[in-house]
Amino acid sequence: MGAEGAFDPPADLDERLERPRIEARHRPPLLRDLDPHRSAAAGVRSLTYSSIGIEPGTDLVLWRTAETIDALETAAAALLRSDLGGWLTVRHAFVGRMGDSQYVVKPTPQEAGLTGVEPGRYVVVYPFTKSTDWYLQSREARQGVMNEHMRVGRAYPSVRQALAYSFGLDDQDFVVAYETDDLEAFGDLVRELRGTDSRRSTVRDTPLLLGVARPLDEIAALLGAGA
Repeated sequence: MGAEGAFDPPADLDERLERPRIEARHRPPLLRDLDPHRSAAAGVRSLTYSSIGIEPGTDLVLWRTAETIDALETAAAALLRSDLGGWLTVRHAFVGRMGDSQYVVKPTPQEAGLTGVEPGRYVVVYPFTKSTDWYLQSREARQGVMNEHMRVGRAYPSVRQALAYSFGLDDQDFVVAYETDDLEAFGDLVRELRGTDSRRSTVRDTPLLLGVARPLDEIAALLGAGA
């Protein structure tokens, strides 16, 4: 199972400016709330990304994976009742079941995004929904469209994808995430995909969340919590 969440502290600017000075002495326990070793021990893998100044209303993006939805629920509850959780508001949350694309015959490293030891420098995550007409087409017709889609993607090996199926679990059909060290290449990929037949069936692919991979202590320092 996979879950992605975007968080932001309270919207009041004065409170945000004052909080780092008031809470600086509590920084160690705040950071322990998302310690990767603690998460791993609980069966949850957490990747943290900063969206400070990039996504309005969002400073922190989490990508979390676990074997069960129960583990994700427990981890989310632990975070929200922690010292850190007291200063967070959930802006977006997407849930899905991790899996390979049904249209990929032989998965490559490009389909193994967000699973490596070192994450890509940047992540782009969004919910994705296709039209009813798409699902009413034959499997062969859909495969043909996706073959074109995948041919375009193969030309950008620096971009890796993670796919989570959300059917029956959340509002969208999928949660799509891309990791890359080259945002220019990712932008070129998206622009080229706009001109393929697969675009005709897209109903929703927003909100799009862009994050920079950083450990939580770096994100805290950017917000002034390390001062």
